[in-house]
Amino acid sequence: MTLPSSRGARQQRHQLIVDHVLARGDATVAELAELTGVSLMTVHRDIAELADRGILRKYHGGVSAQPSMVFESSSDFRLHAHADEKEVLARAALSFVAPGMSVMLDDSTTALALARLLPEVGPLTVVTNYRLITEELRGAEGIRLICVGGEYSRTHDSWIGLPAIDMISGVSVDLTVLSTSGMTAGMTFHQEQEIVSIKRAARQAGATSVLLMDHSKVGRRALHRLESVDSFDHVLLTGPVDEELLREMRELTDVRVIEVNEVNEAE
Repeated sequence: MTLPSSRGARQQRHQLIVDHVLARGDATVAELAELTGVSLMTVHRDIAELADRGILRKYHGGVSAQPSMVFESSSDFRLHAHADEKEVLARAALSFVAPGMSVMLDDSTTALALARLLPEVGPLTVVTNYRLITEELRGAEGIRLICVGGEYSRTHDSWIGLPAIDMISGVSVDLTVLSTSGMTAGMTFHQEQEIVSIKRAARQAGATSVLLMDHSKVGRRALHRLESVDSFDHVLLTGPVDEELLREMRELTDVRVIEVNEVNEAE
């Protein structure tokens, strides 16, 4: 598989390398060069960059996966993961938005997919700590944009920390839409405690909360507990979802499974 050398192709190559290493636990430089179709020197540069960002662990002759799952926090990598499912979830979530509402969006790439649809509904007030959402909506007519400030995180491409939490806690919105790293039948999770605090504050700021989760996040855990599933008013998932898990979740709150083909046909 040969990829061109543009910046976008480098990101695709990095994603390919990470996916390969995560699936197998480790990989040699020669193996990754064959996988990506680039030179050994290029692979060494890719590995050095990924190791510097804490996504992979470099050793002599190869790399292994970081147990911390830092890659899941990287905005760049999240943008390319399950993009079709995120668009489907965003389209389904749009039904909760009505003109005149105030909406808070977290720094998930699923919320970004929803942000791209919001100009269809305006006028709206949108509150967010995610830089990519502010870029998406800053020129949109009918959107009053409130940007949450704080400490800028290059990994998440968003503003976090105590100033961000204080600002989020100081507002009250009609609707909060967010996503996170994993969920079981009764609990949601995220791998980083500082992001847990931001998401908790965002969920609590909304009169109604909607959780959007693609199928890869369902039935899995991360290091920190976020909120119980029944803390969310609505949970939207893409399938397939284990039937027993789904039944248990539906005993706690409104859970809807959104089929990708179903939404595409509706459009």
